[in-house]
Amino acid sequence: MRSSAWFVASCALILCTLRLMDGATGQRQCSEMDYYYEYTECDSKGSRWRVAIPRSPEACTGLPEPVRGTKCTFSCKAGEFLEMSAQECTQCAAGSYSLGSGIRFDQWDAMPTGFSSLATSLENSPRRDDRLTCNSSSWIPQGTYLESNRDECTVSLIYAVHLKKQGSVSFEYQYPDNNLLFEFFIQNDQCQEMDQSADTKWLKLTNHGEWATHTVNLKSGTNILYWRTGGVLMGSKVVKPVFLKNVQIEGVAYTSECFPCKPGTFSHVPGSSTCDPCPRDTYSGHGASSCTPCNTTTQYAAEGSAVCKDRPPCSRKDYFQIHTACDHEGMTQVMYKWLEPKICLENVTGAESLPPSGERKACPPCNPGFYNNDTATCSPCPQGTYSDGMKPCKQCPAGTEPALGYEFKWWNILPSNMKTSCFNVGNSKCDSMNGWEVAGDHIQSGAGSSDNDYLILNIHVPGFKLPTSMSSHSGTEFGRITFEFETICSADCELYFMMDVNRKSTTVVESWERTQTRQSYTHVMTKNASVSYTWAFQRTNQPSDVRRHVNDVARIYSISVSNAVDGVSSDCRACALSTQPSSSTCVPCPPGHYIDTHSSQCTECPSNTYLVSHAMPSPDACKPCGPASMSDKDHSLCYSDCHFTHTEGNVTLTFDFSLLGSVGSLMNGPSFTSKGTKYFHQFNISMCGGQGHLAVCTDNVTDLSITDSQREKGDGANAVKTFICQSTIIPASGRGFHTALSSQSINLADTFLGVTVHNTLDGISARPEMYPQTSKKVPDVNFYYRSLETTSSCESGRSAVLTLRCNPEKSTKGDLSVPSRCPAGTCDGCTFNFLWESSGACPTCTERDYHQIEGACKGGHQDLLYVWTEPKLCIGGVALPEKKTLPCEGMEFWVRLGAGMGAFTAVLLVSLTCYFWKKNKRLEYKYSRLVMSANKECEMPGADSCAVMEGENEGDMEDEVVYTKPSLLGKLKAIASKGNGENYEHVQLNSSHSKALVWS
Repeated sequence: MRSSAWFVASCALILCTLRLMDGATGQRQCSEMDYYYEYTECDSKGSRWRVAIPRSPEACTGLPEPVRGTKCTFSCKAGEFLEMSAQECTQCAAGSYSLGSGIRFDQWDAMPTGFSSLATSLENSPRRDDRLTCNSSSWIPQGTYLESNRDECTVSLIYAVHLKKQGSVSFEYQYPDNNLLFEFFIQNDQCQEMDQSADTKWLKLTNHGEWATHTVNLKSGTNILYWRTGGVLMGSKVVKPVFLKNVQIEGVAYTSECFPCKPGTFSHVPGSSTCDPCPRDTYSGHGASSCTPCNTTTQYAAEGSAVCKDRPPCSRKDYFQIHTACDHEGMTQVMYKWLEPKICLENVTGAESLPPSGERKACPPCNPGFYNNDTATCSPCPQGTYSDGMKPCKQCPAGTEPALGYEFKWWNILPSNMKTSCFNVGNSKCDSMNGWEVAGDHIQSGAGSSDNDYLILNIHVPGFKLPTSMSSHSGTEFGRITFEFETICSADCELYFMMDVNRKSTTVVESWERTQTRQSYTHVMTKNASVSYTWAFQRTNQPSDVRRHVNDVARIYSISVSNAVDGVSSDCRACALSTQPSSSTCVPCPPGHYIDTHSSQCTECPSNTYLVSHAMPSPDACKPCGPASMSDKDHSLCYSDCHFTHTEGNVTLTFDFSLLGSVGSLMNGPSFTSKGTKYFHQFNISMCGGQGHLAVCTDNVTDLSITDSQREKGDGANAVKTFICQSTIIPASGRGFHTALSSQSINLADTFLGVTVHNTLDGISARPEMYPQTSKKVPDVNFYYRSLETTSSCESGRSAVLTLRCNPEKSTKGDLSVPSRCPAGTCDGCTFNFLWESSGACPTCTERDYHQIEGACKGGHQDLLYVWTEPKLCIGGVALPEKKTLPCEGMEFWVRLGAGMGAFTAVLLVSLTCYFWKKNKRLEYKYSRLVMSANKECEMPGADSCAVMEGENEGDMEDEVVYTKPSLLGKLKAIASKGNGENYEHVQLNSSHSKALVWS
């Protein structure tokens, strides 16, 4: 619309110039074909002027004079436009439509005028070259809708409109994948964002294939509309794009022309506000007032078609088989039907005929909880009775009650609480027969109308009812759904399992890509609410309007739902009886109690055990808690009370981890995806405490219907409340978003296994080699956790190890970290490791952690001081004793005492020396006398004693007197033996000759 002030001023200048030139040039008089009318901008009084604008300047003269226009608030009704010559509302002609005071965009063969697609540069990219990868990301027209980008780039679809009065904007969209963020917001002409609540800014998720409508009020003036998408994380999975169509804006002052109907639609009467789609097997062109029939003999056309297509020869993918209801003989017939709408030709070369129907087969038995009393259908057992599906219903015996739920394993007809459908990505809804087909022992995906259709199977459970014995339990599982399935695919098929709680928003619980072998999956329901479980199968994610992969199929063999409030009973389970002897009524057990099979009475679980909610009634239903853990009063879970004791040898270490706080948080990163998107992983860890101290991770993008206080408590549908959880955080900077985004919250640990200093517990390893080694004498303390939720990549569930390490250099709160080699906290995606270094992780101080230091004695007093042993590896506990002062003796006393002792010792040594010297002289005298007497005895007659051999000298025969001087020890011994008459010395007499005689 051309009504800006500068444009009108330019037109007025042109008009004046033409009038001045009129007299000089003699141009022809202008006709109505040479100009058109426009309104000037409204003045402060709300009035405006209608002026004529020439289509070709200088072509003619004599333009109409400006006249006063309609009021600025004037507008026409739907189906009319403002005819500017008469300034009156006129009905639109057949083949066109008008919204009166609005505009609509419903044709997307190309980007409409005024719309633009802009990719935001990834400023967080660590490599500048990565910024160029977003240049090809944009919104793509797909005929009847717009398709967003599928990558992690942030792409905005922008449209600016100027409203004369307050209005609104509405559009339809598909948003099935929360891995892609989708927001809609409005700015004014100053690029300031309008006030907008979170539930109008962030779009809610939709079911696969279903369209939702979103409406936002607009203020008068300039409104710049933004539809913005951006990937959260791009893994190996392909992200589902956002689809947008039928954008309608209300609040423009007037429309001076009607819009022609788009191809495939028509309006057959004047004054239409909409165009209707052409019926099946008809088509229409641009601006049609009626639809043209196709030659149905050789052609066909879907509803809303712009052209007719040639019918192909029939093939196997154009028909399917069903089973009729069982008859009185217990037989069913196999019937074959063409897929509707039938588009193929049978009587052409190469066409395949429909197989003959009517083959009789034995009916499968009824599903558990149902019975067949010689009728054609299976009926549910009456309340209080049960059946395995093959026998008549029976009453539950005393002391038991029916186990409510559903168990579907035979598929003759679709159960009454199940629905099947097919959604075409572009627009139309497929025929219901093209959804899922029953096939005896399984139910399988149908053909659909095209390969990228979503084939939907849905079961609705209005609520859950716990067994009577457990009805008073809190914080337990309310039910579980288990199904067995397989997929056989040649293309990029995907099977989704989704959940919608209380009809708020549908979330994908798990998905499987391509071919999957036959397997079972279980999901636990932890809140009592109305829930719809949905299976959606898509053969390919790429746009398609044909069926090439019809043989790609998903099969579900069995589906069982426990504790369904509207369920039937396939067996009976034990219940607790009243204490009254004559009563046979089941009574609820208090929390943490199990049913004693012998007495049928409620019995409390032993201390430090927790009750397994789905276990059979027996003492084995109470499982013991792990090391250094305890159970809450309801025996619903085990937890740590922040205290831990470790004994090694004769040393006992006592830990008190309450100083660290009950919940710790860690945001690691930043990390970058392949295209440079910056993101963080935030972990919330609950180390101590029970139900009231669990960690909470929220999703601030898709959980928009709850308050902030509810989000903090974990009450949102997508909130996770457990021991350890993880969220993906995308910062506001660099992506164009106006706030940090938290999404993809997952549960990492819902079961606490125990605390120990050992590196292994229940098959989970702490792997201390992943962290820097420490030489401290205090061992690391490991907290072990496990998640019971299985995933396609973690068949045994996830596990986590929190290692607490004493580090006196850290604060009391300390620092949480993940292994350097695994920046995401895990190396395999299933086991997560965390290290919490803190002084608060040190043991409690005891008397052995300090020692005594004695001060100097001054003035007869001495100080005793107490200091911590360095390095100090403890916290809290005992305090250092106060300084003590004790009396003591001065240095002068010890000097005098030492001098006296030295003098006494010197006198004693001198006395002993003199005594032994005198004694030694006496012994020498006696020894000399002995020697002299020995020489005299040698003078004897020569013939008897001293014969000299021939040839020997006399000198050689001289006897040698050899004696050994006794040692001091010997002398002392001699003195000691003096009293015994043994005071003598030994003298050895030797001859110098070898043959000399020695007298004995």
